[in-house]
Amino acid sequence: MELHTELKLLGSGSTNYCYDRPDPVLLEAFPSPFASGELNPVGAVGTLHIECPEFTCLCPMTGQPDFGTIIIDYQPGALCVESKSLKMYLGSFRMHGEFHEAGVNRICNDLVKLLDPLWLAVRGEFTPRGGIPFWPTAEYRKKP
Repeated sequence: MELHTELKLLGSGSTNYCYDRPDPVLLEAFPSPFASGELNPVGAVGTLHIECPEFTCLCPMTGQPDFGTIIIDYQPGALCVESKSLKMYLGSFRMHGEFHEAGVNRICNDLVKLLDPLWLAVRGEFTPRGGIPFWPTAEYRKKP
């Protein structure tokens, strides 16, 4: 098994949580096993589906908590997102006020900047507020 010494959070022995400001610096990546090379000699195309059911943030108008599931689907290029860093990044929204649409778009943009995927979609499935559920989606497709 290959060690990924560039990962700072996974296996560090300690974790410093930040809950009040989304910080893309928390995100880390590792080489994709789907990228061409010795880990993928036949060129299999792979996708990833990630569900994060404990996402919380605050309503920017009322300060009340919002709860939802963040769903990330992507076809990696050279990199995959490391799960502990993703968990910490999503946790950094906990005390941050932002509309659902803006938060989902921010997550999509931050992951695209980190990973440079072939395509990536982020969907937020939020619990109803005032009887209306909001499920925004942000999607990126690499231009040929």
